[in-house]
Amino acid sequence: MNILFLCVGNSARSQIAEGLAKSMMGSEHNIKSAGSQPSGSVHKNAISTMKEIGIDISNYESKSLEDLEKEFMNDVDFIITLCAEEFCPTLNNKAKKIHWANEDPDNDSYSDQQLEKEFRRTRENIFKLLKKFFIENS
Repeated sequence: MNILFLCVGNSARSQIAEGLAKSMMGSEHNIKSAGSQPSGSVHKNAISTMKEIGIDISNYESKSLEDLEKEFMNDVDFIITLCAEEFCPTLNNKAKKIHWANEDPDNDSYSDQQLEKEFRRTRENIFKLLKKFFIENS
């Protein structure tokens, strides 16, 4: 199964989803993430939130759709978008499209503690959605 997690910045939600999905599904599936306007880096709170549960995404990179292999893009089975408050990117291809609205946990007005709480909330929400997805698509 080829899965693409897609959002705008590819710095938090889609990176968390990619890390969780890879951990839950194993290496027999091809799982990637991208953004329509990549931020250029993975948010430090996304990295630390995942590290709390033993998943290391510190070597992940923020990337665009153009950075993904053409073969993967031609064979992607599911595109899961994770945007809530902004315009979510879309693709016209044969992949099944699923939308999981998740607010961006990165907010400049949040304190460090609020950021940690929001990133954990996002991680837990995506984890629940992934469990349901895997049950329905296994």
